[in-house]
Amino acid sequence: MPQAKEVLQRVFGFASYRAPQEEIIQTVLGGRDAFVLMPTGGGKSICYQVPALVKEGVAIVVSPLISLMHDQVQALQANGVKSDYLNSSLTARESAEVLLRLNTGETKLLYVAPERAMMPEFLRLMETLQISLVAIDEAHCVSQWGHDFRPEYVQLGALRERFKNIPFIALTATADRQTRDDILLRLKLKQPEIFIAGFDRPNIRYLIRQKNDPRSQLREYVSTREGEAGIVYCLSRKRVESVAEDLCKHRVKAAAYHAGLGNEERRRVQAAFTKDEIQVVVATVAFGMGIDKPNVRFVVHYDMPKNVESYYQETGRAGRDGLPSDALMLYGPGDAITVKRLISQGENPDQKRIELTKLGHMIDVAEALSCRRQLLLAYFGERLDRPCGNCDICLDKPEQYDATEFARLALMAIYQTGQRYGAMHIMDVLMGKATPRSVASGHDQLSTFGGGKELPKEQWESIVSQLVHLGYLRVDTENYNVLKLTPLTKPLLREGAQLHLAKPRLKPVREGRKRKEKAIGTADRDLFERLRIWRRDIANREGIAPFMVFGDATLIQLATKLPKTRDDLLQVSGVGEHKANKYGAALLEVIAQSPSLGFAGTGSR
Repeated sequence: MPQAKEVLQRVFGFASYRAPQEEIIQTVLGGRDAFVLMPTGGGKSICYQVPALVKEGVAIVVSPLISLMHDQVQALQANGVKSDYLNSSLTARESAEVLLRLNTGETKLLYVAPERAMMPEFLRLMETLQISLVAIDEAHCVSQWGHDFRPEYVQLGALRERFKNIPFIALTATADRQTRDDILLRLKLKQPEIFIAGFDRPNIRYLIRQKNDPRSQLREYVSTREGEAGIVYCLSRKRVESVAEDLCKHRVKAAAYHAGLGNEERRRVQAAFTKDEIQVVVATVAFGMGIDKPNVRFVVHYDMPKNVESYYQETGRAGRDGLPSDALMLYGPGDAITVKRLISQGENPDQKRIELTKLGHMIDVAEALSCRRQLLLAYFGERLDRPCGNCDICLDKPEQYDATEFARLALMAIYQTGQRYGAMHIMDVLMGKATPRSVASGHDQLSTFGGGKELPKEQWESIVSQLVHLGYLRVDTENYNVLKLTPLTKPLLREGAQLHLAKPRLKPVREGRKRKEKAIGTADRDLFERLRIWRRDIANREGIAPFMVFGDATLIQLATKLPKTRDDLLQVSGVGEHKANKYGAALLEVIAQSPSLGFAGTGSR
């Protein structure tokens, strides 16, 4: 029986484990159950793929999406691993071929959807097979508290009871304590070893900018990320389509993705993005969980997510290969109001209460004046002892100013208008805009009318937003989102209290090119680009995504170490025996053309 460390090196090309992969693998090899909470890009799949290759029999992997199964099986096959998936995308003949390979013991890993796993005929099939382990991927779907609840997953606890002597491993990238407890309860794991690998993704830079002409802000940012893949998230289908159209008009290879599109169009967009034929996908949250693409360099939230779990999960799709990547959010006070309105439309009062609480935490992250990563990690119960140095707050501390008089003016305007209007009308009053509504209501005659006309709208949005965040105002979501005063306003209005606020951050984000240079580091840049072209040509010929040939991190190492022999290649992370045999000669030939080697030739193999 091969040893786990030898499989890691020979098959996947990795010389060492990441913490705590080795402990997880040994737990499963020892026949015990495991629950794994590990950030996206942390190497969760290795935790069940390595023991599946070490143990006799076939591993059953329950996975939620057809596209995710397809990508993971292709990636395994590219490493020479005999794996299959069984789902509704296969023809009857293809399904029969998969079943034949299963019954002859040829397949080492089989990916199935939860619905398939619970079918009586599949359960009978499982009882005839030698099963090495069962892995439940995206395990947060099991929980009713998870942010992507999927009812079919709840039934999977019956698998644990039916196959008592087989180790089970449940894996997810994000789950708060309540969700974790719910997963363990519903899957009925047997005294599982629990591994929480930490939530920090130090390679991701968290950036939040106040929303000010968001389309222009997005275009400005994407223009700095030429040739790099990114995802832009929007709350509505209509906005997805309009933002994608705007990017296309400005010569960005972009496409829309949402649940309202046909299956064929969604598959086309996802395949094109995976193969680097599209630079940017503009999407609702319907896009992402099925993406196994490690070289996404930026994720933009055009609208604020509903909760921190969604934010963490979606930003985690950037930089899965560990290279420097960005998570940018464009945030305005209207975002929180929009999300509250959506939540308030729900019928379950308990669920509404939970979602509003989670939204409050998301607003805390968006409006933070201290290190965002510390606040984000604290939400998941993880402490970061010092500011991260890699978020917009750490990199460019917000400037504070004495906003006492402006805050008093805004609070007084709300008081004078009877606490019956939303933020937009109050700002019209403050800026002296004689709109039909302000004239009809007589608000153009108030002492506060036009009292703040020297400030631009963006600054008033920032002031009102911070007053809500700090508790001086509350938004009445049950009553058309009108602004209400709170007890905190009395010291500010009547007792001479002072208030300092942060100046709004309106400048564009243009650091993309610097990030790309940092990622490449000391690598031969010309060789890196030639290796990317070589990789693209190989991928097109084989009909797979470029990252399945080699990831960017491996190409950077190749362009840095400049290997001359096959043995040298095997010292590069991500180059296993199968790929060295398959691509080695061609790779060495490309590298040999580098001026850094003086056209030395490929050397001995």
